[in-house]
Order: sequence, then structure tokens, then C-alpha cells
Amino acid sequence: MNSVTAFLGPEGWQAVALSLKVSFWATLLSLPIAIYVAFILARKRFWGKQILNGLVHLPLILPPVVTGYLLLLTLGRKAPLGAWLEQSFGLVFAFRWTGAAVAAAIMGFPLMVRAIRLAIEAVDPKLEQAAATLGAGRIYVFCVITLPLILPGVIAGAVLGFAKALGEFGATITFVSNIPGQTQTLPSAIYTFLQVPGGETQALRLVIMSVLLAMSALIASEYLARRVAKRSRGT
Repeated sequence: MNSVTAFLGPEGWQAVALSLKVSFWATLLSLPIAIYVAFILARKRFWGKQILNGLVHLPLILPPVVTGYLLLLTLGRKAPLGAWLEQSFGLVFAFRWTGAAVAAAIMGFPLMVRAIRLAIEAVDPKLEQAAATLGAGRIYVFCVITLPLILPGVIAGAVLGFAKALGEFGATITFVSNIPGQTQTLPSAIYTFLQVPGGETQALRLVIMSVLLAMSALIASEYLARRVAKRSRGT
């Protein structure tokens, strides 16, 4: 750990630690919602389904700065919802690491939903229907039949969301700014070092760390997905 800190420097290590913290919470909080949204998009028919599908994928198409600005208008301290959350629950998002987690969660959400939805659509609905005819409730059927079968897709979605959160920049810097030690994540720190004469070396070190973290996440995802798939097949 000391060698990593020496390689990155105190400010760089602070940005890495904050990025990991933001990505962890963004993934943890958005994953249950992503599973639910992916399930209703894959299994349900209802009015407005295409609108919901469009809204879910909108962050992939919109410029990240626009998403960050919309977050500022919605969850800023002077915005109606943001002011209500602060007064009622003491939750403050603008210019805090919690806001960076929200921005990262929104930007990674479409990737999570897409991976999980594909996994759900690959499950034969007859398996769920058979369990339902035996009197099993919907939640029980989902937990016992559907969830184990889609677990590789859930893992893949979670890792994609985590990796996207690690690299999120535009929405984050617009919503929570670039405050060292508070909201300065890896991409923000790289941007800052590149603006300072002589900061290229430090920026390159953070780039190397970013690549290592992203590759580690992808390798871990592949490994876990294969383990789960083997266990599902009973091999």
C-alpha cells in the first residue's frame, strides 16, 4: 500500500480511494433497481414501455454534461427535490461525494440494465410458469428460479456499472465540481494534472492505475460469471 501511495502521490491516491468508494456505492445502490427495471422491460407488457426504455438509455446518448446539469437542477440545494431531501433527511448531493455516486450510478445504469435484461430474456419463461402453477409466489419464483439463472448477467452488469462509474467525468464534474479530497475522482484528477505545467507524469500514473482497475474489474467479472455458470450447470 505504501508503494502504491508513493507511486501515485498523496493527491493521486486520494482520488483513487474516492473513485473506488463512489463506484462501490453507485453500483450497490443502483443494482437492485437495475434488476427490477430489467425484469419488467424483459417480461412485462404495459403502456409506456418504450418511453421507460428510452429514459433508461438516455444517459448513453445525452452529453454527460447535460446529465450533470439536469442533476444540478433536480438535486441541487436550491432545487425543490434537493431542498426537501436536505430538510427531511439531511441528504446533500451537490458538491459532495454522495452526488458523485448518484451521477456515476445514473451513467452506469443503462449498461447494467442492458446486461441483466439480455440474461432475463435468455431464460425460458416456461420454467417460471411451471413453478407458478405449483403455487409458488412471484417473488419466490424470481428468487429461486430466475435469479440463479441470470446471475452471470447480473455480475456482468454490476461490473460494467462499476467500471463506468470509475471512468465517469462529465456529469460528475458538472454536478459536484472538482474539489480535492471531496469530489475529485480519478478522471477529475487526471484532468487537473494535465492543466498544470509538469503534471503530465502524475497524470500518466493515474492513467495506468485507471487501466489496471478497469482490467481487474473485467477479469474478475469473467471469472465470477464462469464460476456461476459452471455451478448452475452442476459441473
